Amino acid sequence: MTVKVIVTDMDGTFLNDAKTYDRSRFLAQFEQLQQRGIEFVVASGNQYYQLITFFPEIRDRISYVAENGALVYEHGQELFHGELTRHESQTVFTELLKDPQLKFVACGLESAYISDSAPDDLVALMSKHYYRLKRVANYHDIDDKIFKFSLNLPDSEIPELVDKLHVSLDGIMKPVTSGFGFVDLIIPGLHKANGISRLLKRWQVSPQECVAIGDSDNDAEMLKLVKYSFAMDNAASRIKEIAHYRTDDNNHHGALNVIQAVLDGTTPF
Repeated sequence: MTVKVIVTDMDGTFLNDAKTYDRSRFLAQFEQLQQRGIEFVVASGNQYYQLITFFPEIRDRISYVAENGALVYEHGQELFHGELTRHESQTVFTELLKDPQLKFVACGLESAYISDSAPDDLVALMSKHYYRLKRVANYHDIDDKIFKFSLNLPDSEIPELVDKLHVSLDGIMKPVTSGFGFVDLIIPGLHKANGISRLLKRWQVSPQECVAIGDSDNDAEMLKLVKYSFAMDNAASRIKEIAHYRTDDNNHHGALNVIQAVLDGTTPF
């Protein structure tokens, strides 16, 4: 069956450990994808305003499932955004602020937000993922459409926190790990696969005609959705079990190699 859409995660997948990629090779591939009518989609937990900076030449010619599915852009136009009710967002703030050591960012449609008491090194770290990031004196006073939270903590503490939040925020937010010490709280059901499905429906494309490439737990749903699911060689073990196929690690152009296989019609295409 002909491939009509290619979806890729960014950190640990499309990007190498230096947060770059072979730009000239990809741009040449992208033009071939365009000629064949194949859509290219970026699906990431990161902010839309950060993601577009990686593709300045073609930013509005590709589509984005940002914020782990809470925000979807098609060719430069917003297609969908999720939104917590005011009561729900206040409940999450109250729960997260119970632990004064917990470091987090609230993600909204207009910007991401971090406490003005946050240390500079944390702000610098979060700024790499959230190019629109505002300091706030009180999270409860934020006036924006909130749809995700990003928590940063040592990897060793993540399992216990995830278990705790599964209970305390049940029905409001779902914790998912995205690697590199990050846990995202997403609106239940608004994962990457949900955002991708919105694009596929709009384009009248079947998941059987779609390729997805990922490495972390927040890629699980999209890998389950599509026929051609690829796990990076550096992927988490669970992701390798879910994906139907494997590609090279992110420091050896694994995602670009999958795109090339689509263009060349080599196995499994």
